[in-house]
Amino acid sequence: MKDLETDLEQRRVDGLYRRRRVIESAQGIETRIDGKNLLSFCSNDYLGLANHPEIKQACLDAVTDHGVGSGAAHLINGHSRLHEACEQRLAEFSGRERALLFSTGYMANIALASTLLGRNDFIYQDKLNHASLIDSAKLSNARLIRYRHNDMRQLETLLSESPRGRRRLVMVDAVFSMDGDCADVETISKLALEYNAWSMVDDAHGFGVLGARGAGLLEHLQLDQQQVPILMATLGKAVGTAGAFVAGSEVLIETLIQKARPYIYTTASPPAIAAATLKSIDLIERDSWRREKLNDSIAYFREQAGTLELELMPSQSAIQPLVVGDNHKALALSESLFEQGIHVTAIRPPTVPAGSARLRVTLSAAHEREHIDRLIKHLKLLL
Repeated sequence: MKDLETDLEQRRVDGLYRRRRVIESAQGIETRIDGKNLLSFCSNDYLGLANHPEIKQACLDAVTDHGVGSGAAHLINGHSRLHEACEQRLAEFSGRERALLFSTGYMANIALASTLLGRNDFIYQDKLNHASLIDSAKLSNARLIRYRHNDMRQLETLLSESPRGRRRLVMVDAVFSMDGDCADVETISKLALEYNAWSMVDDAHGFGVLGARGAGLLEHLQLDQQQVPILMATLGKAVGTAGAFVAGSEVLIETLIQKARPYIYTTASPPAIAAATLKSIDLIERDSWRREKLNDSIAYFREQAGTLELELMPSQSAIQPLVVGDNHKALALSESLFEQGIHVTAIRPPTVPAGSARLRVTLSAAHEREHIDRLIKHLKLLL
């Protein structure tokens, strides 16, 4: 264990040590953490739905009818009528033939690559992809090839140079979780079709907030199942519940049901989560004002943050990173804001490239302009 102690001490020296804070309230823009009341700018609850009364009631009603735990894996005895209804609703909402629920987005991504590809196949990924996508490729035993961020010329070159006759999959984040910008999914789709590859989009940070109905980046770009065959999205961010789903063709979903180890050998999520998700999707589709208000807040934040002595990254999403650079400085700014009653997380390597430590500001439809003004005011005092 001495070696582990040395490694941990080195993380402290490098400004990379992480620690958990204990939240003592419901999720929202106003939280209580470690005994302190805070204004939060670090949640992925982009639409303010995680503590919505209608969603909570749907969950409570489902617990009354179905209990808490599902009791078994989906293929044993754990697939309830609520799971089935939720999958059908997610398929319809995302414009795909079928959908399949997973306990987490990480598990969904692992399932996709490991089920669809194997040794001697090829996976192409953006260098800024989420860790779950990178890990999924590594665990699949396929050859992972990474291209420069949003560099479509390099992606095309790589696709053109790979041997024919093997399965090829392009996996990409729709909205990059630490930079907040979007992938060029239209070009990726065209290239994949041209070079006989599959394309897969992880819409964790776009689902619920992008598109006319909130169905995500693919709806916003009007890309259908033929153009992008594989969609994965999480439910613990804008949807405000938990878990994830994969959506696509009948053949894709049946293949995952039959062969995906992370699906087959995992206890199904509680039926109440499916009930809560069903209610949340209804609210997302009905209450377009949430997306409109979020977009207004994004524009206002960018206008106000332009006066700061920090680099504001070119993001039009709810993720608004302020680049600090130095790990210790980013951490100190985060700690100082915390002491002033504002919660903004410092993001450091390896989550982001070395030298690009940042404050990752995330906005919610529940934020008001005075909340943003308060954050900007304190940042100016600290810089």
